[in-house]
Amino acid sequence: MILFRYIGREILVSMVSVTFVLLVIIMSGRFVKYLAQVAEGDFAAHILFQIMAYRLPSFMEIILPLGFYVGILLAYGRLYVENEMSVMQACGMSRLRLISYTMAPAMVVMVLVAYTSLLLSPSGVKASRQVIEVSQSSSALKIALEGRFRVDDSGWVTYIESVQNGSEMENIFLARSIVEADGRNRVELIGADNGRLSEDQDTGERVLHMDNGVRKLGTPGELDYQFLRFNQLDMTMPAARLPEQRARVDGKSSMTLWQEGGPESIAALQWRVSLALLVPVVTLLGIAFSKTNPRQGRYTKLFPAFLVFLIYLVVLNAARDAVAKGNLPLWPGLGWVHLGFLSLALFMLYGEDIKKRLLPAPKQVIPAGGEQ
Repeated sequence: MILFRYIGREILVSMVSVTFVLLVIIMSGRFVKYLAQVAEGDFAAHILFQIMAYRLPSFMEIILPLGFYVGILLAYGRLYVENEMSVMQACGMSRLRLISYTMAPAMVVMVLVAYTSLLLSPSGVKASRQVIEVSQSSSALKIALEGRFRVDDSGWVTYIESVQNGSEMENIFLARSIVEADGRNRVELIGADNGRLSEDQDTGERVLHMDNGVRKLGTPGELDYQFLRFNQLDMTMPAARLPEQRARVDGKSSMTLWQEGGPESIAALQWRVSLALLVPVVTLLGIAFSKTNPRQGRYTKLFPAFLVFLIYLVVLNAARDAVAKGNLPLWPGLGWVHLGFLSLALFMLYGEDIKKRLLPAPKQVIPAGGEQ
């Protein structure tokens, strides 16, 4: 029991430290990405930290297995380098007992990852999508940034000189290029003194109301421009960009995915379960990679171990896409990936023992005239 508490404490202390560092790095990178989206006007600045809080479970479901994996490598690497593991083995610590001691905290981490991936993460993704969609559809979020040019998904170049009271716009300019059936490239220009945004209650589309302006349409370099002056012009603006398909599926609850039963839903559900199954498999891999001798140092196998973990995640992600597209059968689906890396871990742990048992011991050759 003393050894169990000692080993568990070493792993968990290393895991917490590594998890904290990884979380800071990932959150910093995502914060920079969200700042760029705010600068482009994709959503309002005041919801930035709210979105990051909602997406935290999605980060933790990957960070926790990796943190536990690296924690095993660091903890056991130190025990091997400082010969503490040799002393434990001399006192009767077998490989099987070491695995059982390590699997106990691994099961706790696996349950935590399962709860995060199956329940917390989908709720966070759904909530963040709703916050972004509300921000994008509100009039407080400008169709263009104040005092800057912006190109939307439909090809409109938009410029607004100033915005008063969050929705009243002054000096509006819009331009886009139109390719007609005969191949001619025409340009449409719209300028207005002021305008405002509203939302159509029936269709949910955003409508830009412009007052006192002019609309020009023609081919650059030719004299076929059409001029139209207006007192009021209403124009439907393109809908806000929808989240990618995977983000939409990731926002559904696990029960909903199971009830839908389609390839994409089953692939997403298997991905969530796979993040939990990842923990015991990488635990065995961590035990195998951590074995070293004092001359090599505790950090010698960190790079190959991290590379194997990265390959594990990449193959899992590729298998999810293959299942969603119907290129792999739904069952066992992603299970083949776990089975493959589990076999690798067991081979690294017991490969030498199996080899010694299967192959006959080399016969000792006694020189002629030598003593037996």
